[in-house]
Amino acid sequence: MFKAQTGFSLIELALVLVILTLALGGALVPLNAQIEQRRLAETTQMLNEVNDAVLGFAIRNGRLPCPASTASSGNESPQGGGVCTNPYDGYVPAVSLGLGHLDTQGYLLDAWGNRVRYAVAKTGGSAFTTVNGMKNAGLAALQAELRVCVSATGSSAVSCGSDPANALTSADQNAPPALIFSLGKNGATGSASADEAANLDNNPVFISHTPMPAGAQTGEFDDVVIWLSPNILYGQLVNAGQLP
Repeated sequence: MFKAQTGFSLIELALVLVILTLALGGALVPLNAQIEQRRLAETTQMLNEVNDAVLGFAIRNGRLPCPASTASSGNESPQGGGVCTNPYDGYVPAVSLGLGHLDTQGYLLDAWGNRVRYAVAKTGGSAFTTVNGMKNAGLAALQAELRVCVSATGSSAVSCGSDPANALTSADQNAPPALIFSLGKNGATGSASADEAANLDNNPVFISHTPMPAGAQTGEFDDVVIWLSPNILYGQLVNAGQLP
């Protein structure tokens, strides 16, 4: 008399595989979300550290650094400041600032492996990036042209448009003299929306708002943008004796 064999049938094995696949898929979604949150936090911290380094550079040199160009190997361009070669479309001058976490060519990388961008005001005869330029111009005359808007809609190449609600920074003496930003997770593949494209179109108008997923009505947006308050800059320079 033969003993009945025990074990899984092909159907039972298939069901087990389906269940395992669903379980693993469910676990991977929150894990991926956690990884992206960590990268976002790391990048935001990095941008704030760059902001501090820019302030330290200004206190030491009496001016803001110029952005690095694609050919300057992470140094400001030109070295020594003055009229910057890439005021709106350059990179963090990480070598000039003494920063780490660089690629093989000397450029600072965010948590997604993209080069971190940096823009600086060029108004007043490049007063912000010229040695003693801010001191010679005087606090009353200093005014930056950089603008930070909520949306590219309604904005132009020089302003956030006529709607005051679209402006995150004012168009007077409180405008930021410098801006630092990451292109986010999708930076390696280029801009995914008009708002992201506005941060790469080589003019003084930039966009910053909460992240938006792919498929959003206004398009995907994952750029991380911070800017330097002119009042913090002036206060630090006055304390250091670089401004009267």
